[in-house]
Amino acid sequence: MKAQVKKFVRFAESTRDKIRYTRHYTKVHSNFDLDSHIREAGHWLGRAQDAGNDRGVSYGARFGGAFLESYPETTGYIIPTFIRLADFYDDPSYLQRAIQAGEWEISVQMPTGAVMAGRTSASPQPAVFNTGQVLLGWAALVKRTGQVQFREAGVRAAEWMLSQQERDGNWIRGNSPFANPTSTLYNVKAAWGMAEFGRAAAIPKYIEAASHHADYTLAHQRPNGWFENCCLTDPARPLLHTIAYTMQGLVGLGRITGRSDLISAAATTADALFRLMGPDGFVPGRITSDFGGAVSWCCLTGSAQTSIVWAALDQLTGNSKYMEAHQRVNRYLMARHDISSPDSTIRGGLAGSWPVSGEYGQYMVLNWATKFLLDALLDEVTLTNTTHSKTAS
Repeated sequence: MKAQVKKFVRFAESTRDKIRYTRHYTKVHSNFDLDSHIREAGHWLGRAQDAGNDRGVSYGARFGGAFLESYPETTGYIIPTFIRLADFYDDPSYLQRAIQAGEWEISVQMPTGAVMAGRTSASPQPAVFNTGQVLLGWAALVKRTGQVQFREAGVRAAEWMLSQQERDGNWIRGNSPFANPTSTLYNVKAAWGMAEFGRAAAIPKYIEAASHHADYTLAHQRPNGWFENCCLTDPARPLLHTIAYTMQGLVGLGRITGRSDLISAAATTADALFRLMGPDGFVPGRITSDFGGAVSWCCLTGSAQTSIVWAALDQLTGNSKYMEAHQRVNRYLMARHDISSPDSTIRGGLAGSWPVSGEYGQYMVLNWATKFLLDALLDEVTLTNTTHSKTAS
């Protein structure tokens, strides 16, 4: 009887939340104008950075709520997106945002050189993954500005990552306390950050260590593209988000090192996801080991990341199927990207899941979902050579 009561209460609470929160976010629409989506997403990231008392980018916002505190991990990899927007619009204010975000990351860097897990905290704990993500930002700033402060911060961070690396290339020590320490194969994206910084700072040992970690990743990929131990919470049914992190890391490292085996490994997974994708661009938010859908909701974040991978594979292989997949999922994302809400915490931001009651980032807009959407749409502009207005206003 008690179990039935609890089940009814959970159902009632879920129904209440759907009624309460879903009304805040747009329904599916048919505005597929790339300029509008890029502009509004860029504006949202700017508001998310301006919302707090520092120059980090807000984690995001729950529907109907205010912007949350800054998030070091994702602010780090938003930096390259700000730089892309500066070039896309020929707008130096976005470059200034990138520099300010990089300086903020230095101000919250831990004494060991690591980047903290989670949101900003008075009692920070180090995280390998987060450190690698911020290295992507510092690498971009080293390349763009040449400023010594970013190089010095990046060296401290990369040296800490080296100190935590196991002989087999894996990271067990230094993983985030919010992660399952035995299910972090997606750390290959952190390795990509270390390699990216190694290239920017001309320090080959960081690239070599990252390539060694890539070997560990490949050893845990099955022939069908499945990655073992690759999820924050459920390794048997991993999030598309963490699968996509792994593909992104392999592609990034493949480009830096010239290793075609890394590109091929990412392509094997990307091909399996292409076969899974529906005609409308839907990809399930959790995936089973035979590349079946484990849930009925979409992880919009992971879909945007997968779009980025398909765009990269189109460039690297010239296979037209990747462009078709990239554009199909982009249309799915744009149809669910709210660019008209009067609420400034929502307009231009991307929800974590679709429907918005889905498990990932439930009833929230997230800064990293928005960042990955921007990158995917900017990739489409680049690959199709479409003429765009290039105005951020």
